[in-house]
Amino acid sequence: MKRIYNLIFILSLILISCGSTADASNFFAIELEGKKKEFQKGEKVGVAIKNKKEKTINKVEYELDGQAIVIENGKLTLDSQKLGRKELKAKIYFDDTSTEVTKSISILATRAPEIYTYEIINEFPHDKRAFTQGLEFYKDTLYESTGRLGKSTLRKVDFKTGEILQKIDLKNDEFGEGLTIINDQIVQLTWQNGLGYVYDLPDLNQTSSFNYGQSKEGWGLCNDGSKIYKSDGTEKIWILDAKTFTEIDYIETVTNKSIFNKANELEYVDGKIYANVWQKPSMMIIDTKSGAIEGVVNFSGLKSKVEQHSEIDVFNGVAYHPERKTFFVTGKNWSKIFEVSINKK
Repeated sequence: MKRIYNLIFILSLILISCGSTADASNFFAIELEGKKKEFQKGEKVGVAIKNKKEKTINKVEYELDGQAIVIENGKLTLDSQKLGRKELKAKIYFDDTSTEVTKSISILATRAPEIYTYEIINEFPHDKRAFTQGLEFYKDTLYESTGRLGKSTLRKVDFKTGEILQKIDLKNDEFGEGLTIINDQIVQLTWQNGLGYVYDLPDLNQTSSFNYGQSKEGWGLCNDGSKIYKSDGTEKIWILDAKTFTEIDYIETVTNKSIFNKANELEYVDGKIYANVWQKPSMMIIDTKSGAIEGVVNFSGLKSKVEQHSEIDVFNGVAYHPERKTFFVTGKNWSKIFEVSINKK
């Protein structure tokens, strides 16, 4: 028995001394110039491999988002198309073997968001009992999703009169959220039920439902004609397949200073997402390729122009009218919806 124990001990020593790829990764670490973790897109930064065991390194290859990065004069160019949290990977070749080490970094926008202003063009009546969560136009008709447990609805609305042309009630345990219209179908989210619904046009008959994937909750929705964008209360805006509604990718919303996690109701126009900022009277203009917040619109003062009552809540709801080339905005339990133009300051 003692001889068996000795044999096991010797074998374990051999395995430890030989090591493995996982063990070898403990020999090294990525060190970045200034020990920073946040960088702007395109920034050049000095890089080195900390060699804890003084191994003989033959070659190092770097990757960011699965793309090879070239070293020039000891510096990496952090030029990822999509911004946000990233994993910098180094593959290190040494002693006739190799291992990989990673480092978490954040890549931010190159410049601060531009300031935009708005001009009110028209004011229209809006149901002050509607806790607005989503708005979108389809053939000059406004479609609206409203929230709150026991009061959530999907509506077809005459925007000029405020008349509710048709209304579908959600279940009492469902909190309605954003909506979008694509492929002659309405897609509506619920908040924390992990469930979305699909309706046909123009009858609003529910045809199917789908479950969320990695996204935390259902907040806002919009589409570019081929893909759907979904906010979930985090810094991520998820990209969904327009036919299966599965999450296939995401972007992260960032400024030149930080990662931002307040995107709520969404609207897509010409390569940009116009997103209500949660709990704020403002809107972000987000590039759909990178996630950079390129502009900010301050809608302070708009709430004072509607009827003040006990149920009035925050600014929320944005829809673009492609023929009129204007935006329609409102708030939760607001008595008006405003047609506005958005312009650089």
